[in-house]
Amino acid sequence: MQVTLKDWVKSGSPFIWLNAGAVAISIIMVLGLIGFIGAKGLVHFWPGAIVEANYTLPGNSSASIMGQISDSEMVGREQLEAIGLKTPNNSEEAQRLLLKVGNRDVYGGDFRWVLEHHLTDIHYPEKAVAIERREWGNFYGYLDKVFEGKSQVADANQDSDQAWSHFQTLINRALTIHDEIMDIQKSEIGSINHQIERLRLKERGLELDNKLGDVEKAELEKERAELNAEYEKHQKVLSVLYQDLARDHFTAVEMGGKTIEIEISEVVRAFKPNAMGFFEKVAHYFSKLGEFLGDDPREANTEGGVFPAIFGTVLMVILMAIMVTPLGVVAAVYLREYAKQGFITKVIRIAVNNLAGVPSIVYGVFGLGFFVYFLGGTIDELFFPESLPAPTFGTSGLLWASITLALLTLPVVIVATEEGLARIPRMIREGSLALGATKWETLSRVILPMASPAMMTGVILAVARAAGEVAPLMLVGVVKLAPTLPLNGNYPFLHLDQKFMHLGFHIYDVGFQSPNVEAARPLVYATALLLVLVIALLNLSAIYIRNHLREKYKALEM
Repeated sequence: MQVTLKDWVKSGSPFIWLNAGAVAISIIMVLGLIGFIGAKGLVHFWPGAIVEANYTLPGNSSASIMGQISDSEMVGREQLEAIGLKTPNNSEEAQRLLLKVGNRDVYGGDFRWVLEHHLTDIHYPEKAVAIERREWGNFYGYLDKVFEGKSQVADANQDSDQAWSHFQTLINRALTIHDEIMDIQKSEIGSINHQIERLRLKERGLELDNKLGDVEKAELEKERAELNAEYEKHQKVLSVLYQDLARDHFTAVEMGGKTIEIEISEVVRAFKPNAMGFFEKVAHYFSKLGEFLGDDPREANTEGGVFPAIFGTVLMVILMAIMVTPLGVVAAVYLREYAKQGFITKVIRIAVNNLAGVPSIVYGVFGLGFFVYFLGGTIDELFFPESLPAPTFGTSGLLWASITLALLTLPVVIVATEEGLARIPRMIREGSLALGATKWETLSRVILPMASPAMMTGVILAVARAAGEVAPLMLVGVVKLAPTLPLNGNYPFLHLDQKFMHLGFHIYDVGFQSPNVEAARPLVYATALLLVLVIALLNLSAIYIRNHLREKYKALEM
């Protein structure tokens, strides 16, 4: 039997193929986007080769140039002729390379565009060294002499391998001392400073209550003296460590032939990419990746890691989910199970649906005005008068950011939970009531467990939106740099009043506020990929819980 086009359309097959094609295209686009971001970001951690060449300048003069190739592009002949340059063989285009030349303390910039056809004598010297520093970016050049204290212990011009070995040993020693200093400053001294501040606030509170007598003063002074004595002890240890850290230095020769003296304490790592084998490069890659995931940022957020931003993002999302879930579920249960279905409930549902479409920045403005200034200011006056005029909760912080995003995602949880409650057959409710259960027992032991997968669906959608929001957070909590985590060992351990870092805001700050755009660009892609992975991990965790609940309460549906 011959099937006509009309019959084929009526069968619905074209729509099946259309839907399948749309899903396939969507998957390809998502994977393509993630692949593009990953390729642009993850390549940043691979140790690129250092190229050295002679570069012909306008006027036929030449100079030595050294660096890592970061990017390339084609430029037109007219664009070059406008600045007095020519394309090779009068062609229409010429390729130019973006070299990361580093040595910002010498040249004033990390990157330089060069025309490829102006490069001659291109080679990749095995002795070329890349040195990552805590300030002034990378240094590219050649190791010269290594000094331990005031004594020279190695000369790379005489024995390159011995000098490199001494150099790496002293770098590892300096890194160990630096980590010890950071541990003391963040833990011991940070804890002492926190306790001293609490004593100050306690004294101010007693003074405001007219309870600061001689006995109270003596007790406070005794505690303060003990803390100061402990602080001085740690300061003496730090003084010794700082002197030990600043003991060693080295000299290196940059591409122009100038000898530079650098403290080894400024070095994060040093490597010879042109002399590294494949497995050495892989080890270096994972070392850089580990630094990116586990360290604090440095160099205006263009170097180092993003751990405080990861921690702040995850903690804020968890607090937001804890706040929005019960509130959204209670609201949905009331609207579906208790409220009289009439005009008022219809208006409420319309309002809830409209709230889901309100721009996020509006929530940020509301959070700043109501939560921070009004509610936070009132809390400070009632419970923290000893801190005034310095605000405690009357300023942007983790609590207000979490509540603002909970308010932003509340409509999603309400709608998803209501839909889950609406799908439960009426006979299940009637059967439970017929067996003698009260309405509350029916709701808590039958209806809500069956609707829990729908609740988790709402939480998943809320997490996916909240984790990527930036605009409201700029007003109610996030900052450019906050290496002190809001969850630490100082009482009360979770500091809801503290500002925090966020991956979304970190992307905005590095990409659009960084003074060194070229250096920041790869980190924008890497951080964007990390944000996508964090959101995916949070969603997968919620999906796992949803599936577990669905299997657990499947018997109730039968």
